[in-house]
Amino acid sequence: MSMVMSGGRRLSPASRAALGFFARYATIIGLLLMIAVFAFLSPRAFPTLSNFTNVLNQASLAMIIAGGLTLAVIVGELDLSIGFAASLHGVLVTGLIVANKLPIPLAIVIVIALGALIGLVNGVIVTKAKVNSVIATLGVGTILTGLAFAYSAGVPIVAGVPEAFLQLSLGRWLFGIPNNIVIMAVVLGGLWILVERTALGQEIQAVGGNPAAARLAGINVDRIKILGFVVSGMCAALTGILLASRLGSGTTSAADSYLLTAFAAVFLGSATMRDGEFHVLGSFVGVLIIAFGFNGLNIFGAPTFSQYIFQGAILIVAVGLASLGRMISES
Repeated sequence: MSMVMSGGRRLSPASRAALGFFARYATIIGLLLMIAVFAFLSPRAFPTLSNFTNVLNQASLAMIIAGGLTLAVIVGELDLSIGFAASLHGVLVTGLIVANKLPIPLAIVIVIALGALIGLVNGVIVTKAKVNSVIATLGVGTILTGLAFAYSAGVPIVAGVPEAFLQLSLGRWLFGIPNNIVIMAVVLGGLWILVERTALGQEIQAVGGNPAAARLAGINVDRIKILGFVVSGMCAALTGILLASRLGSGTTSAADSYLLTAFAAVFLGSATMRDGEFHVLGSFVGVLIIAFGFNGLNIFGAPTFSQYIFQGAILIVAVGLASLGRMISES
């Protein structure tokens, strides 16, 4: 069926193809244009290897948490607890190392396991109790904020953080590449393989595409949805751990802002190379757009409020592009 505009006029095949191309590649074209403009305006500071490495390093944590969120969104749900959860995990891992004197690897394993448990709780509430995922995860996130304040008494855990824990984020153990970039590449690469190259990934996409049809095909829809939340929770935990390592402290609200960044990136990603479909590579591109935008604004000395305006505008544009892509694909 031909695509029809609101005024009743049918689009020609050429116009429809042009719109489809725009919906799929506008984000990548916009990213390249933004880089080109910033490079032209600041040829000494912006287009350098050190600056690009810095951008990727700074964006690596947002990429990890956005990658986890992508799994939850692919299966048709939203996880609003991730930012609050990451803040709790940062406080907890620091406390376990400093106050409880646990070995760093053990503390990390415990916190990531807790992230999986929080994801499991979110998934069970949504699938078994039939609570809307927005309400469920927002409620869980609020509880996690309370637990973070209860554990730390609202005071950042700073004193006694060992150097070995700081080097987890600040070190360069592989060919001089910042550790966070390496960890991000491993996590996103693993998620991409899971979704795009495994039988389980096909089930994940089937559940997100049409849960009723997936159930008729014998897929355990509730199990797949819970898995999406568990992966999201584990990525939030890893993000909180790495952020605490980068900051050298556990702070109750340190990662809260990652929620908006992750959602903006995921929706931008759904408008990247596909017709309104959520996917891991797209989320990676979405974070790059936000990261390079922030970097350019900082280089040119833009006031802090401009970053919030930029990110909010990006989210609106992202949702619009995703909707356009879906409209074209379904027409």
